[in-house]
Amino acid sequence: MKIHRNSFLLSALLLVSLALPLAAQDEQSATEADSTGLPGDHFSLEGALELFKMAESPEAFEKALNSEDNSVNNLDLNEDGETDYIRVVDNMDGDVHAIVLQVPVSETESQDIAVIELEKTGSENAILQIIGDEDIYGEQTITEPFEEEAVKSDGRGGPSGPAPRVAVVVNVWGWPCVRYMYRPAYTVYVSPWRWRVYPTWWRPWRPHPWGFFHVRARPYRVHYHVVSTHRVVRAHRVYTPRRTHSTVVHTRTVTKVSTRGGKAGVKKSTTTTTVKGKNGRVKAEKTTTTKSVRKGDATRTKTTTRSRGGRKRGG
Repeated sequence: MKIHRNSFLLSALLLVSLALPLAAQDEQSATEADSTGLPGDHFSLEGALELFKMAESPEAFEKALNSEDNSVNNLDLNEDGETDYIRVVDNMDGDVHAIVLQVPVSETESQDIAVIELEKTGSENAILQIIGDEDIYGEQTITEPFEEEAVKSDGRGGPSGPAPRVAVVVNVWGWPCVRYMYRPAYTVYVSPWRWRVYPTWWRPWRPHPWGFFHVRARPYRVHYHVVSTHRVVRAHRVYTPRRTHSTVVHTRTVTKVSTRGGKAGVKKSTTTTTVKGKNGRVKAEKTTTTKSVRKGDATRTKTTTRSRGGRKRGG
């Protein structure tokens, strides 16, 4: 009886051990369906802002970016099978900083991944955004810190329910790295590392599959969101003439974007449904085209339906 019970437990454990990898593969396959296929899938803008928030200095920020455990960088732009080292380069102009995150792709080329644009707006106020480069994300992708606050009610209109909440621009003056960079004695940080000259502590790793990386980076999205407005205008002007891009990376991205309908993250599918009458003749024919545009975590879907007679309905 005891042997029978042990055999049952072993069989149950075996089934569970077989089922778990299959479930993980199914989840990863479903997740990978959302991939844009562009390099930006392998770098978390939200994660970069979180690391910048926690860092004590730009140098410490650079080290955190290049740590596998932080699940922010999974890039392999030169496709050598190992993750790329990200340099941090601060471009300072008065009280404005354009902090570039850049990868040396070869002996002669570098590629900007993103730029953190930072401005001081008061004695103890500062705002920032991170802009993902168009050669990495297919189009400029702007991400910023996200907070909500309750809107005070005027007391009119009957019993008050939960106070509505609105998004507010986050004051980042309290972030240690921001305070460090606005010290009077601050020396502008420019990473000393370059192509094939890297710090001894850095150990590149084989890039993780996109689905695995996507899941690990997901927690960073709670406090940051994608927006469409440049708020940090002066810093953006400082950065624009200094932008650096690789011809190889640019060409590769343009090719991928063009095959996806000319826009990053666009997925298009067409389904044709034919309805026949009793005599076998075509009674109606409907073609439905569904276009999903992926932006951050949001997906916008547009469906267009055409009848056989050419009439068009959109939804």
